[in-house]
Amino acid sequence: MLINQTISSPLTELNNQTTSFEKFLNDFKATIKRIYREENDVNQMSIQRGIAPVLLNEIMLCNPLSLSIPVEYGGRGGTVKENMQLLSAASYESMALSLTLGINSALFLQPVAKYGQHEAKKEVFENFLYHQNMGGLMITEPGFGSDALNMQTSVTENSDNFHIQGTKHWAGLTGQADYWLLTSRRKAHQDGLQRDIDFFICDNNAPNQKIVVEEYFENLGLYQIPYGRNILNVKIPKYQRLIPHSTGVKMMLDLLHRSRMHFPGMGLGFIKRMLDEAILHCEQRLVGGKSLFSYDQVQQRLARLQANFTICSALSMKGSEMADIKNDLTTLGLEANIIKTVTTDLMQESAQSLLTLVGAIGYRLNHIAGRGTVDTRPFQIFEGSNDILYAQISEALVKLMKNAKETNLYVFLKSFHLTERASKNLKDMISFNIDTQISQRKSVELGSLMSRIVSLDLVIRMGETGFRTDLIVGAASMLRQEISNLINNYSFTQNTLVVENYNEGSDWNMF
Repeated sequence: MLINQTISSPLTELNNQTTSFEKFLNDFKATIKRIYREENDVNQMSIQRGIAPVLLNEIMLCNPLSLSIPVEYGGRGGTVKENMQLLSAASYESMALSLTLGINSALFLQPVAKYGQHEAKKEVFENFLYHQNMGGLMITEPGFGSDALNMQTSVTENSDNFHIQGTKHWAGLTGQADYWLLTSRRKAHQDGLQRDIDFFICDNNAPNQKIVVEEYFENLGLYQIPYGRNILNVKIPKYQRLIPHSTGVKMMLDLLHRSRMHFPGMGLGFIKRMLDEAILHCEQRLVGGKSLFSYDQVQQRLARLQANFTICSALSMKGSEMADIKNDLTTLGLEANIIKTVTTDLMQESAQSLLTLVGAIGYRLNHIAGRGTVDTRPFQIFEGSNDILYAQISEALVKLMKNAKETNLYVFLKSFHLTERASKNLKDMISFNIDTQISQRKSVELGSLMSRIVSLDLVIRMGETGFRTDLIVGAASMLRQEISNLINNYSFTQNTLVVENYNEGSDWNMF
Protein backbone atom coordinates (compact mmCIF):
# COMPACT_ATOMS: atom_id res chain seq x y z
CA MET A 1 0.00 0.00 0.00
CA LEU A 2 1.11 3.57 -0.58
CA ILE A 3 1.91 5.82 2.33
CA ASN A 4 -0.52 8.75 2.46
CA GLN A 5 1.66 11.47 3.85
CA THR A 6 2.14 15.00 2.62
CA ILE A 7 5.38 15.57 0.75
CA SER A 8 6.97 18.71 2.06
CA SER A 9 10.36 18.43 0.38
CA PRO A 10 11.49 21.72 -1.22
CA LEU A 11 12.76 19.61 -4.14
CA THR A 12 9.20 18.45 -4.78
CA GLU A 13 8.01 22.05 -5.02
CA LEU A 14 10.71 22.72 -7.60
CA ASN A 15 9.90 19.52 -9.48
CA ASN A 16 6.33 20.67 -9.91
CA GLN A 17 6.82 23.81 -11.94
CA THR A 18 10.04 25.80 -11.72
CA THR A 19 12.78 23.26 -12.39
CA SER A 20 13.73 22.93 -16.06
CA PHE A 21 12.50 19.76 -17.68
CA GLU A 22 16.08 18.70 -18.43
CA LYS A 23 17.00 18.81 -14.73
CA PHE A 24 13.68 17.22 -13.76
CA LEU A 25 14.32 14.30 -16.13
CA ASN A 26 17.97 13.90 -15.14
CA ASP A 27 17.05 13.82 -11.44
CA PHE A 28 14.45 11.14 -12.19
CA LYS A 29 16.95 9.10 -14.23
CA ALA A 30 19.54 9.29 -11.46
CA THR A 31 17.00 8.19 -8.85
CA ILE A 32 15.73 5.14 -10.70
CA LYS A 33 19.24 4.12 -11.81
CA ARG A 34 20.36 4.21 -8.17
CA ILE A 35 17.30 2.26 -7.02
CA TYR A 36 17.31 -0.38 -9.75
CA ARG A 37 21.01 -0.85 -10.46
CA GLU A 38 23.18 0.58 -7.69
CA GLU A 39 21.44 -0.05 -4.37
CA ASN A 40 19.28 -3.06 -5.26
CA ASP A 41 19.41 -6.17 -7.43
CA VAL A 42 17.01 -5.31 -10.22
CA ASN A 43 16.92 -8.95 -11.29
CA GLN A 44 15.53 -10.02 -7.93
CA MET A 45 13.23 -6.98 -7.66
CA SER A 46 11.62 -7.77 -10.99
CA ILE A 47 10.64 -11.35 -10.12
CA GLN A 48 8.96 -10.36 -6.85
CA ARG A 49 5.28 -9.44 -6.80
CA GLY A 50 4.80 -5.69 -6.44
CA ILE A 51 7.28 -2.87 -5.88
CA ALA A 52 8.44 -2.49 -2.30
CA PRO A 53 6.49 0.49 -0.87
CA VAL A 54 9.64 2.20 0.41
CA LEU A 55 11.18 2.09 -3.09
CA LEU A 56 7.99 3.17 -4.83
CA ASN A 57 7.66 6.08 -2.41
CA GLU A 58 11.21 7.14 -3.18
CA ILE A 59 10.51 7.08 -6.91
CA MET A 60 7.28 9.01 -6.47
CA LEU A 61 9.10 11.68 -4.45
CA CYS A 62 10.48 12.76 -7.84
CA ASN A 63 6.86 13.58 -8.69
CA PRO A 64 7.03 12.06 -12.19
CA LEU A 65 3.25 12.25 -12.58
CA SER A 66 3.30 16.03 -12.18
CA LEU A 67 4.06 16.11 -15.91
CA SER A 68 0.46 15.10 -16.64
CA ILE A 69 -1.10 17.60 -14.25
CA PRO A 70 -2.02 21.05 -15.63
CA VAL A 71 -0.07 24.07 -14.38
CA GLU A 72 -3.22 25.71 -13.01
CA TYR A 73 -3.60 22.77 -10.61
CA GLY A 74 0.02 22.86 -9.44
CA GLY A 75 1.57 20.44 -11.92
CA ARG A 76 4.19 20.90 -14.59
CA GLY A 77 1.65 20.67 -17.42
CA GLY A 78 4.17 18.80 -19.47
CA THR A 79 3.88 18.09 -23.17
CA VAL A 80 3.33 14.62 -24.59
CA LYS A 81 6.94 14.77 -25.80
CA GLU A 82 8.16 15.26 -22.24
CA ASN A 83 5.90 12.54 -20.91
CA MET A 84 7.20 10.08 -23.50
CA GLN A 85 10.78 10.93 -22.58
CA LEU A 86 9.94 10.14 -18.96
CA LEU A 87 8.37 6.79 -19.91
CA SER A 88 11.43 5.96 -22.01
CA ALA A 89 13.79 6.73 -19.13
CA ALA A 90 11.73 4.48 -16.86
CA SER A 91 11.55 1.57 -19.31
CA TYR A 92 15.35 1.55 -19.69
CA GLU A 93 15.47 0.50 -16.04
CA SER A 94 12.16 -1.32 -15.59
CA MET A 95 9.35 -2.15 -18.01
CA ALA A 96 6.93 -2.51 -15.09
CA LEU A 97 7.80 0.94 -13.72
CA SER A 98 7.30 2.52 -17.13
CA LEU A 99 3.93 0.85 -17.56
CA THR A 100 2.92 1.94 -14.05
CA LEU A 101 3.65 5.55 -14.97
CA GLY A 102 1.98 5.09 -18.36
CA ILE A 103 -1.21 3.78 -16.78
CA ASN A 104 -1.30 6.73 -14.39
CA SER A 105 -0.63 9.36 -17.04
CA ALA A 106 -2.29 8.19 -20.27
CA LEU A 107 -5.16 6.17 -18.79
CA PHE A 108 -6.04 8.31 -15.78
CA LEU A 109 -4.54 11.78 -15.38
CA GLN A 110 -4.81 12.92 -19.00
CA PRO A 111 -8.48 11.86 -19.34
CA VAL A 112 -9.27 13.55 -16.01
CA ALA A 113 -7.46 16.72 -17.14
CA LYS A 114 -9.41 16.77 -20.41
CA TYR A 115 -12.87 15.61 -19.35
CA GLY A 116 -13.03 15.98 -15.55
CA GLN A 117 -15.11 18.55 -13.69
CA HIS A 118 -13.23 21.30 -11.86
CA GLU A 119 -14.13 20.15 -8.34
CA ALA A 120 -12.95 16.60 -9.04
CA LYS A 121 -9.77 17.73 -10.80
CA LYS A 122 -8.77 19.98 -7.91
CA GLU A 123 -9.15 17.14 -5.43
CA VAL A 124 -7.51 14.44 -7.53
CA PHE A 125 -4.53 16.48 -8.69
CA GLU A 126 -3.78 17.70 -5.18
CA ASN A 127 -3.68 14.12 -3.91
CA PHE A 128 -1.38 13.07 -6.74
CA LEU A 129 1.01 15.94 -6.16
CA TYR A 130 1.19 15.90 -2.38
CA HIS A 131 0.06 12.46 -1.22
CA GLN A 132 1.66 10.16 -3.81
CA ASN A 133 -1.73 8.86 -4.98
CA MET A 134 -2.02 6.69 -8.08
CA GLY A 135 -4.80 5.91 -10.55
CA GLY A 136 -5.87 3.38 -13.15
CA LEU A 137 -8.59 2.50 -15.65
CA MET A 138 -11.16 -0.32 -15.57
CA ILE A 139 -12.74 -1.27 -18.89
CA THR A 140 -12.25 -5.01 -19.42
CA GLU A 141 -14.76 -7.49 -18.01
CA PRO A 142 -14.57 -11.30 -17.69
CA GLY A 143 -16.99 -11.85 -20.56
CA PHE A 144 -16.08 -8.76 -22.57
CA GLY A 145 -12.43 -8.20 -23.44
CA SER A 146 -12.03 -6.92 -27.00
CA ASP A 147 -15.83 -6.60 -27.13
CA ALA A 148 -15.69 -3.68 -24.69
CA LEU A 149 -18.70 -1.84 -26.16
CA ASN A 150 -20.94 -4.63 -24.85
CA MET A 151 -19.69 -4.32 -21.26
CA GLN A 152 -22.31 -5.30 -18.68
CA THR A 153 -21.25 -3.04 -15.80
CA SER A 154 -24.33 -0.87 -15.21
CA VAL A 155 -24.90 2.58 -13.76
CA THR A 156 -28.08 3.99 -12.27
CA GLU A 157 -28.45 7.73 -11.70
CA ASN A 158 -29.87 8.75 -8.32
CA SER A 159 -30.59 12.21 -6.91
CA ASP A 160 -27.07 12.79 -5.58
CA ASN A 161 -24.92 9.99 -7.00
CA PHE A 162 -24.38 7.31 -9.62
CA HIS A 163 -24.65 3.71 -8.49
CA ILE A 164 -22.26 1.43 -10.42
CA GLN A 165 -22.45 -2.36 -10.28
CA GLY A 166 -20.44 -4.96 -12.14
CA THR A 167 -17.18 -6.90 -12.41
CA LYS A 168 -13.91 -5.73 -13.97
CA HIS A 169 -10.63 -7.60 -14.41
CA TRP A 170 -7.10 -7.19 -15.75
CA ALA A 171 -6.89 -3.58 -14.57
CA GLY A 172 -3.24 -2.71 -13.96
CA LEU A 173 -2.57 -1.60 -10.34
CA THR A 174 -5.48 -3.66 -9.00
CA GLY A 175 -5.74 -3.11 -5.25
CA GLN A 176 -2.94 -0.54 -5.34
CA ALA A 177 -4.40 2.53 -7.06
CA ASP A 178 -6.19 5.14 -4.96
CA TYR A 179 -8.32 6.34 -7.86
CA TRP A 180 -9.97 4.53 -10.76
CA LEU A 181 -11.71 5.54 -13.95
CA LEU A 182 -14.70 3.22 -14.17
CA THR A 183 -16.59 2.55 -17.39
CA SER A 184 -20.24 1.51 -17.41
CA ARG A 185 -23.49 1.70 -19.39
CA ARG A 186 -26.79 3.14 -18.22
CA LYS A 187 -29.81 0.94 -17.83
CA ALA A 188 -32.34 1.28 -20.63
CA HIS A 189 -36.06 1.74 -20.04
CA GLN A 190 -36.55 -1.80 -21.31
CA ASP A 191 -34.38 -4.72 -20.23
CA GLY A 192 -30.74 -4.22 -21.17
CA LEU A 193 -28.24 -1.37 -21.27
CA GLN A 194 -27.86 1.69 -23.46
CA ARG A 195 -25.17 1.69 -26.15
CA ASP A 196 -23.22 4.72 -24.93
CA ILE A 197 -20.57 4.56 -22.20
CA ASP A 198 -20.03 6.71 -19.11
CA PHE A 199 -16.74 7.31 -17.30
CA PHE A 200 -16.55 8.01 -13.57
CA ILE A 201 -13.73 8.84 -11.16
CA CYS A 202 -13.85 6.46 -8.21
CA ASP A 203 -12.01 7.44 -5.01
CA ASN A 204 -11.16 4.07 -3.52
CA ASN A 205 -10.52 5.64 -0.10
CA ALA A 206 -13.87 7.46 0.13
CA PRO A 207 -17.09 6.17 1.75
CA ASN A 208 -19.25 4.01 -0.55
CA GLN A 209 -16.52 3.98 -3.22
CA LYS A 210 -14.41 1.03 -2.07
CA ILE A 211 -13.74 -1.50 -4.82
CA VAL A 212 -13.50 -5.09 -3.61
CA VAL A 213 -10.64 -7.17 -5.04
CA GLU A 214 -12.07 -10.67 -5.32
CA GLU A 215 -8.91 -12.29 -6.67
CA TYR A 216 -5.32 -11.35 -7.49
CA PHE A 217 -3.98 -12.97 -10.65
CA GLU A 218 -0.64 -14.75 -10.91
CA ASN A 219 0.21 -12.79 -14.05
CA LEU A 220 3.00 -14.04 -16.29
CA GLY A 221 5.50 -11.18 -16.43
CA LEU A 222 5.20 -7.59 -15.22
CA TYR A 223 5.35 -9.02 -11.69
CA GLN A 224 5.60 -5.58 -10.12
CA ILE A 225 2.13 -4.60 -11.36
CA PRO A 226 -0.83 -6.24 -9.58
CA TYR A 227 -3.75 -7.50 -11.67
CA GLY A 228 -6.97 -9.16 -10.56
CA ARG A 229 -10.76 -9.37 -10.59
CA ASN A 230 -12.68 -6.48 -9.03
CA ILE A 231 -16.26 -6.32 -7.77
CA LEU A 232 -17.94 -2.93 -8.24
CA ASN A 233 -20.82 -1.83 -6.04
CA VAL A 234 -20.03 1.83 -5.54
CA LYS A 235 -21.84 5.14 -5.33
CA ILE A 236 -20.06 7.98 -7.11
CA PRO A 237 -20.80 11.68 -6.44
CA LYS A 238 -22.06 13.46 -9.54
CA TYR A 239 -19.09 15.80 -9.78
CA GLN A 240 -16.86 12.77 -10.36
CA ARG A 241 -18.42 11.94 -13.73
CA LEU A 242 -16.30 12.76 -16.80
CA ILE A 243 -18.09 15.06 -19.23
CA PRO A 244 -17.75 13.93 -22.88
CA HIS A 245 -17.48 16.53 -25.62
CA SER A 246 -19.98 14.53 -27.67
CA THR A 247 -20.56 10.86 -26.77
CA GLY A 248 -18.98 8.51 -24.27
CA VAL A 249 -17.91 6.11 -27.01
CA LYS A 250 -16.00 8.91 -28.77
CA MET A 251 -14.44 9.90 -25.44
CA MET A 252 -13.23 6.31 -25.01
CA LEU A 253 -11.76 6.27 -28.53
CA ASP A 254 -9.97 9.57 -27.88
CA LEU A 255 -8.59 8.18 -24.62
CA LEU A 256 -7.45 4.83 -26.07
CA HIS A 257 -5.94 6.33 -29.22
CA ARG A 258 -3.96 8.79 -27.10
CA SER A 259 -2.75 5.97 -24.88
CA ARG A 260 -1.63 3.91 -27.88
CA MET A 261 0.36 6.87 -29.16
CA HIS A 262 2.31 6.82 -25.88
CA PHE A 263 3.52 3.25 -26.46
CA PRO A 264 6.74 4.29 -28.27
CA GLY A 265 7.72 6.16 -25.10
CA MET A 266 7.64 2.90 -23.14
CA GLY A 267 9.11 0.93 -26.04
CA LEU A 268 12.08 3.13 -26.89
CA GLY A 269 13.88 2.97 -23.55
CA PHE A 270 13.34 -0.78 -23.37
CA ILE A 271 14.64 -1.41 -26.91
CA LYS A 272 17.66 0.81 -26.20
CA ARG A 273 18.40 -1.29 -23.10
CA MET A 274 18.14 -4.51 -25.14
CA LEU A 275 20.51 -3.02 -27.75
CA ASP A 276 23.04 -1.82 -25.17
CA GLU A 277 22.99 -5.17 -23.35
CA ALA A 278 23.38 -7.05 -26.64
CA ILE A 279 26.34 -4.98 -27.85
CA LEU A 280 28.10 -5.27 -24.48
CA HIS A 281 27.59 -9.03 -24.31
CA CYS A 282 28.73 -9.65 -27.89
CA GLU A 283 31.86 -7.53 -27.45
CA GLN A 284 32.87 -9.41 -24.30
CA ARG A 285 31.83 -12.95 -25.20
CA LEU A 286 34.45 -15.11 -26.94
CA VAL A 287 33.32 -18.01 -29.13
CA GLY A 288 35.82 -20.08 -31.11
CA GLY A 289 38.62 -17.79 -30.00
CA LYS A 290 37.08 -14.62 -31.33
CA SER A 291 34.54 -12.06 -30.19
CA LEU A 292 30.90 -12.91 -30.76
CA PHE A 293 30.65 -9.38 -32.15
CA SER A 294 32.69 -10.41 -35.23
CA TYR A 295 30.25 -13.07 -36.50
CA ASP A 296 28.11 -12.07 -39.47
CA GLN A 297 24.84 -13.53 -38.14
CA VAL A 298 25.42 -11.73 -34.85
CA GLN A 299 25.93 -8.50 -36.77
CA GLN A 300 22.62 -9.15 -38.54
CA ARG A 301 20.82 -9.47 -35.20
CA LEU A 302 22.53 -6.41 -33.74
CA ALA A 303 21.75 -4.38 -36.86
CA ARG A 304 18.11 -5.43 -36.60
CA LEU A 305 18.05 -4.39 -32.92
CA GLN A 306 19.54 -1.03 -33.88
CA ALA A 307 16.94 -0.66 -36.63
CA ASN A 308 14.21 -1.33 -34.04
CA PHE A 309 15.63 1.52 -31.94
CA THR A 310 15.54 3.86 -34.94
CA ILE A 311 12.02 2.85 -36.01
CA CYS A 312 10.71 3.30 -32.47
CA SER A 313 12.37 6.74 -32.37
CA ALA A 314 10.42 7.70 -35.49
CA LEU A 315 7.19 6.40 -33.93
CA SER A 316 7.95 8.43 -30.80
CA MET A 317 8.33 11.57 -32.88
CA LYS A 318 5.01 10.96 -34.61
CA GLY A 319 3.16 10.13 -31.40
CA SER A 320 4.48 13.20 -29.59
CA GLU A 321 3.25 15.44 -32.42
CA MET A 322 -0.29 14.09 -32.40
CA ALA A 323 -1.25 13.09 -28.86
CA ASP A 324 -1.64 16.41 -27.04
CA ILE A 325 -4.83 16.35 -24.93
CA LYS A 326 -6.08 19.44 -26.78
CA ASN A 327 -6.35 17.33 -29.93
CA ASP A 328 -9.36 15.16 -30.70
CA LEU A 329 -7.98 11.72 -31.59
CA THR A 330 -11.36 10.04 -32.06
CA THR A 331 -10.93 9.55 -35.81
CA LEU A 332 -7.18 8.77 -35.74
CA GLY A 333 -7.52 5.05 -35.19
CA LEU A 334 -5.33 4.21 -38.20
CA GLU A 335 -2.36 6.16 -36.86
CA ALA A 336 -2.87 5.01 -33.26
CA ASN A 337 -3.19 1.35 -34.21
CA ILE A 338 -0.07 1.45 -36.41
CA ILE A 339 1.97 3.07 -33.65
CA LYS A 340 0.79 0.56 -31.03
CA THR A 341 1.19 -2.60 -33.12
CA VAL A 342 4.60 -1.82 -34.59
CA THR A 343 6.01 -0.61 -31.26
CA THR A 344 4.91 -3.69 -29.36
CA ASP A 345 6.11 -6.07 -32.08
CA LEU A 346 9.50 -4.34 -31.98
CA MET A 347 9.64 -4.66 -28.19
CA GLN A 348 8.96 -8.39 -28.23
CA GLU A 349 11.32 -9.00 -31.16
CA SER A 350 14.11 -7.06 -29.44
CA ALA A 351 13.76 -9.11 -26.26
CA GLN A 352 13.81 -12.34 -28.27
CA SER A 353 16.96 -11.21 -30.10
CA LEU A 354 18.82 -10.49 -26.87
CA LEU A 355 17.65 -13.84 -25.50
CA THR A 356 19.11 -15.58 -28.55
CA LEU A 357 22.41 -13.70 -28.33
CA VAL A 358 23.08 -14.34 -24.64
CA GLY A 359 22.14 -18.01 -24.87
CA ALA A 360 21.03 -20.26 -22.03
CA ILE A 361 21.66 -17.77 -19.21
CA GLY A 362 19.06 -15.46 -20.74
CA TYR A 363 16.38 -18.08 -20.24
CA ARG A 364 16.42 -17.40 -16.51
CA LEU A 365 13.49 -15.30 -15.34
CA ASN A 366 15.84 -13.11 -13.32
CA HIS A 367 17.96 -12.29 -16.38
CA ILE A 368 17.10 -9.14 -18.29
CA ALA A 369 16.58 -11.07 -21.54
CA GLY A 370 14.20 -13.65 -20.09
CA ARG A 371 12.41 -11.05 -18.03
CA GLY A 372 12.13 -8.72 -21.01
CA THR A 373 10.62 -11.49 -23.11
CA VAL A 374 7.76 -12.19 -20.70
CA ASP A 375 7.31 -8.53 -19.71
CA THR A 376 6.82 -7.30 -23.29
CA ARG A 377 4.54 -10.09 -24.54
CA PRO A 378 1.35 -8.67 -22.94
CA PHE A 379 1.92 -5.35 -24.73
CA GLN A 380 0.93 -7.16 -27.95
CA ILE A 381 -2.34 -8.16 -26.27
CA PHE A 382 -3.69 -5.41 -24.01
CA GLU A 383 -5.35 -2.24 -25.36
CA GLY A 384 -6.30 -4.28 -28.41
CA SER A 385 -4.70 -7.52 -29.54
CA ASN A 386 -2.32 -6.82 -32.42
CA ASP A 387 -4.13 -9.24 -34.72
CA ILE A 388 -7.37 -7.32 -34.19
CA LEU A 389 -5.66 -3.97 -34.66
CA TYR A 390 -3.94 -5.13 -37.87
CA ALA A 391 -7.35 -6.15 -39.20
CA GLN A 392 -8.69 -2.69 -38.30
CA ILE A 393 -5.75 -1.05 -40.07
CA SER A 394 -6.56 -3.07 -43.17
CA GLU A 395 -10.26 -2.20 -42.98
CA ALA A 396 -9.39 1.50 -42.71
CA LEU A 397 -7.03 1.25 -45.71
CA VAL A 398 -9.60 -0.55 -47.87
CA LYS A 399 -12.25 2.00 -46.94
CA LEU A 400 -9.96 4.88 -47.90
CA MET A 401 -9.12 3.22 -51.22
CA LYS A 402 -12.81 2.62 -51.96
CA ASN A 403 -13.57 6.27 -51.26
CA ALA A 404 -10.76 7.25 -53.60
CA LYS A 405 -12.04 4.75 -56.20
CA GLU A 406 -8.56 3.26 -56.44
CA THR A 407 -7.52 -0.42 -56.30
CA ASN A 408 -3.77 -0.14 -57.01
CA LEU A 409 -1.85 0.05 -53.76
CA TYR A 410 1.06 2.11 -55.10
CA VAL A 411 -1.16 4.64 -56.88
CA PHE A 412 -3.13 5.20 -53.68
CA LEU A 413 -0.18 5.30 -51.28
CA LYS A 414 1.91 7.73 -53.35
CA SER A 415 -0.60 10.50 -52.56
CA PHE A 416 -1.62 9.35 -49.07
CA HIS A 417 -0.24 11.64 -46.36
CA LEU A 418 1.20 8.79 -44.24
CA THR A 419 3.05 7.07 -47.11
CA GLU A 420 4.09 9.69 -49.69
CA ARG A 421 7.82 9.30 -48.98
CA ALA A 422 7.93 5.54 -48.54
CA SER A 423 5.90 4.73 -51.65
CA LYS A 424 8.60 6.28 -53.85
CA ASN A 425 11.09 3.74 -52.47
CA LEU A 426 8.71 0.81 -52.86
CA LYS A 427 7.10 1.35 -56.27
CA ASP A 428 8.31 -1.94 -57.78
CA MET A 429 7.12 -3.90 -54.75
CA ILE A 430 3.70 -2.38 -54.09
CA SER A 431 2.38 -1.87 -57.63
CA PHE A 432 -0.42 -4.41 -57.33
CA ASN A 433 -4.19 -4.31 -56.92
CA ILE A 434 -5.94 -4.85 -53.60
CA ASP A 435 -8.94 -7.15 -53.50
CA THR A 436 -11.46 -5.40 -51.26
CA GLN A 437 -13.20 -8.72 -50.52
CA ILE A 438 -10.41 -10.46 -48.62
CA SER A 439 -10.47 -13.02 -45.84
CA GLN A 440 -9.82 -12.04 -42.27
CA ARG A 441 -6.39 -13.69 -42.29
CA LYS A 442 -5.44 -11.70 -45.38
CA SER A 443 -6.81 -8.58 -43.75
CA VAL A 444 -4.41 -9.08 -40.83
CA GLU A 445 -1.51 -9.57 -43.25
CA LEU A 446 -2.45 -6.44 -45.21
CA GLY A 447 -2.67 -4.43 -41.99
CA SER A 448 0.78 -5.60 -40.96
CA LEU A 449 2.13 -4.63 -44.41
CA MET A 450 0.52 -1.19 -44.23
CA SER A 451 1.96 -0.58 -40.76
CA ARG A 452 5.51 -1.24 -41.99
CA ILE A 453 5.10 1.01 -45.03
CA VAL A 454 3.94 3.84 -42.74
CA SER A 455 6.87 3.09 -40.41
CA LEU A 456 9.31 3.42 -43.33
CA ASP A 457 7.72 6.75 -44.23
CA LEU A 458 8.21 7.97 -40.65
CA VAL A 459 11.84 6.83 -40.62
CA ILE A 460 12.54 8.70 -43.88
CA ARG A 461 10.76 11.75 -42.49
CA MET A 462 12.84 11.64 -39.31
CA GLY A 463 15.99 11.45 -41.44
CA GLU A 464 15.00 14.73 -43.06
CA THR A 465 15.11 16.43 -39.65
CA GLY A 466 18.81 15.64 -39.13
CA PHE A 467 18.61 12.31 -37.28
CA ARG A 468 21.81 10.28 -37.72
CA THR A 469 22.01 9.18 -41.38
CA ASP A 470 23.62 5.75 -40.96
CA LEU A 471 20.89 4.72 -38.52
CA ILE A 472 18.20 5.91 -40.94
CA VAL A 473 19.77 3.95 -43.82
CA GLY A 474 20.01 0.80 -41.71
CA ALA A 475 16.43 1.00 -40.47
CA ALA A 476 15.09 1.73 -43.97
CA SER A 477 16.95 -1.29 -45.36
CA MET A 478 15.54 -3.57 -42.65
CA LEU A 479 12.01 -2.28 -43.24
CA ARG A 480 12.27 -2.80 -47.00
CA GLN A 481 13.28 -6.41 -46.39
CA GLU A 482 10.39 -6.93 -43.98
CA ILE A 483 7.94 -5.28 -46.40
CA SER A 484 9.14 -7.62 -49.16
CA ASN A 485 8.51 -10.65 -46.93
CA LEU A 486 5.06 -9.37 -45.94
CA ILE A 487 4.10 -8.84 -49.59
CA ASN A 488 5.12 -12.43 -50.35
CA ASN A 489 2.98 -13.66 -47.47
CA TYR A 490 0.04 -11.55 -48.60
CA SER A 491 0.25 -12.76 -52.21
CA PHE A 492 0.43 -16.43 -51.24
CA THR A 493 -3.02 -18.05 -51.25
CA GLN A 494 -3.54 -20.16 -48.15
CA ASN A 495 -6.96 -21.05 -46.78
CA THR A 496 -6.14 -24.05 -44.63
CA LEU A 497 -8.73 -24.77 -41.92
CA VAL A 498 -8.33 -26.66 -38.68
CA VAL A 499 -9.36 -30.33 -38.67
CA GLU A 500 -11.53 -30.52 -35.56
CA ASN A 501 -11.72 -34.30 -35.10
CA TYR A 502 -8.07 -34.84 -35.90
CA ASN A 503 -7.33 -37.73 -33.53
CA GLU A 504 -8.61 -40.53 -35.78
CA GLY A 505 -5.92 -41.72 -38.18
CA SER A 506 -3.28 -39.36 -36.86
CA ASP A 507 -1.21 -41.58 -34.52
CA TRP A 508 2.10 -42.11 -36.32
CA ASN A 509 2.76 -45.22 -34.26
CA MET A 510 -0.06 -47.05 -36.07
CA PHE A 511 1.75 -46.70 -39.37
